[in-house]
Amino acid sequence: MLDMQTLYLIVPLAPLIGAVLAGLFGWAIGRTASHVVTIAGVAVSLVTSWIVFQDVLAGHTYNGTVYTWMALGDLRFEVGFLIDSLSAMMMLVVSFVSLMVHIYTIGYMHDDPGYQRFFSYISLFTFSMFMLVMSNNFLQLFFGWEAVGLVSYLLIGFWYTKETAIYANLKAFLVNRVGDFGFILGIGLVLAYFGSLDYASVFAKAPSLANETITLFPDKPWMLMSVIGILLFIGAMGKSAQFPLHVWLPDSMEGPTPISALIHAATMVTAGIFMVARMSPLYELSDTALSFVMVIGAITALFMGFLGVVQNDIKRVVAYSTLSQLGYMTVALGASAYSVAVFHLMTHAFFKALLFLAAGSVIMAMHHNQDIRYMGGLKKYMPITWITSLVGSLALIGTPFLSGFYSKDSIIEAVKFSHLPGSSFAYFAVTLGVFVTAFYSFRMYFLVFHGKERFKQGHAHGNEDASHDAHHDAHHDVTPHETPWVITGPLLALALPSLAIGYMTIEPMLFGDYFGSSIYVSDRHPVMHELNHHFHGALEMALHAVTALPFWLAAAGVGLSWFFYLKRPDIPAMLMRRFSFIHSMLVNKYWFDEFYSVVFAGGARLLGGGLWKRGDVGLIDGIVINGSTRLIAAFSRLVSAFQSGYIYHYAFAMIIGVFALVTWFARLN
Repeated sequence: MLDMQTLYLIVPLAPLIGAVLAGLFGWAIGRTASHVVTIAGVAVSLVTSWIVFQDVLAGHTYNGTVYTWMALGDLRFEVGFLIDSLSAMMMLVVSFVSLMVHIYTIGYMHDDPGYQRFFSYISLFTFSMFMLVMSNNFLQLFFGWEAVGLVSYLLIGFWYTKETAIYANLKAFLVNRVGDFGFILGIGLVLAYFGSLDYASVFAKAPSLANETITLFPDKPWMLMSVIGILLFIGAMGKSAQFPLHVWLPDSMEGPTPISALIHAATMVTAGIFMVARMSPLYELSDTALSFVMVIGAITALFMGFLGVVQNDIKRVVAYSTLSQLGYMTVALGASAYSVAVFHLMTHAFFKALLFLAAGSVIMAMHHNQDIRYMGGLKKYMPITWITSLVGSLALIGTPFLSGFYSKDSIIEAVKFSHLPGSSFAYFAVTLGVFVTAFYSFRMYFLVFHGKERFKQGHAHGNEDASHDAHHDAHHDVTPHETPWVITGPLLALALPSLAIGYMTIEPMLFGDYFGSSIYVSDRHPVMHELNHHFHGALEMALHAVTALPFWLAAAGVGLSWFFYLKRPDIPAMLMRRFSFIHSMLVNKYWFDEFYSVVFAGGARLLGGGLWKRGDVGLIDGIVINGSTRLIAAFSRLVSAFQSGYIYHYAFAMIIGVFALVTWFARLN
């Protein structure tokens, strides 16, 4: 019988072994063996994570060192695991969604020449995410943080001959480096003031430093905890795609669809949410940091949702919904409702992975045409994809009894009870966001699965504006059909938790003692206490929802999208013309890309060009190198003039030399 410490090691190492075998030896073992070893590795992680989860439920936690990397005096840099209710839940979610994506990939990437490489990458990504969520110190957290960023770079640019994919992965990498710069500064401050990178040590010492200040600018002291909290959250803004570091996520849809589900549903983009929840003992000491988190999340939740309304690429619609839902989670973090944020992280992982994989199923049936304007009527051709997409969409908009309803409505209620600065704006944003989410989600649903069939026209014309997967082929007049079981099986498996997981887990996760000491909430922030006071069971919460504003906003969004896109498609076209500036602003994503390109990229090029012309060419080459050469050449010409062969020239030079030496010695004495 294996002891628990061995099981903890198996969880991350099993997918790592699969990644190494498929990556280094895939050429030798072949395609089938490559997907078998990687899927087996993730399956082992899922089973082991379930055993660990049951052990945690029995009251057993673990916080210990696995390996000491380096020791500097009293400071130790270690690899260690913290296994508690928070990490155990994350391990289950990551392993389950990853397993579904691995199985799905067999069908989606069947004809791709990089088959073995792809399986190696997604298994390596799973290993990196496990190392992040299981960490018990900031060093290992940073390792996992950077590892998921690196592997996401490889995955987004998987089709490296595709120019848009290379642009997208470079953009994701650079934007995340901006966030990570703040993140590592925050970790550096923790090390400088706490003298340790171990979570337990830092959290224990934090209250004693609650009133500590730090001077960033002359005569402007800042609270240390506010600075640390904001810097750490800047890292989360990059990784979890929060405004204004959100620009990389929609472009990352250039990667294969399984990656869209894995990176943007359950793993990489939720790393920032997990990190802030894990750091709750630090954030609870700074209302400033919490307000900052809440306002950034509110802006992301509302304004990224608006962008989903004008998208025509099926994957980008789902991507903008991911941005918006990440904003909801961030708002909950800012309201000190950490357990609600993590609860939404869990429910969202299932229905968002479902929506991404369903989108991939549609893309396969449409021969890699991703433009929803050239779909329609797919319900009768793809019944399983249709019903699972409907489940995912209903969960996303917060339909009572489905998983997304319990977590999303809890966030809205939590923000309503918050009294921190910015909570009023956040409440407005997340409430209006319900209507926006319902509108763009069912716009996509109706255009894809209902209405008249437009895909024959799409094969002829639709790909002019669609962004496609790398291996697009222009089939003509081919009737769509349901995808194979390796595609539909994961859809059905993800649909089940999308339906029921919220109802089953809301009470223990939010109002029971499931999280225990994993999450700390100060008495100064009684939001969860207020939520608990108004909660009377999952059934009554769902029944009461039909009288609440969010339900009717969602219903209005669904109804309006049905009317606009199935009954009166002329109205959206008319509104587009009448409000052309707003439409242009949304299509151009508020011109963030252009702004960054001109100000930051252009500014960097301008600065680099100036340094090159004046520094390199002008100063270094022109004065230091070429100037010294010219000086030596001039001196050489002067000296060579005396090497004439005439005795009186040499005598004159000797007299001048003696005169100079005598003068110099006289001055010394």
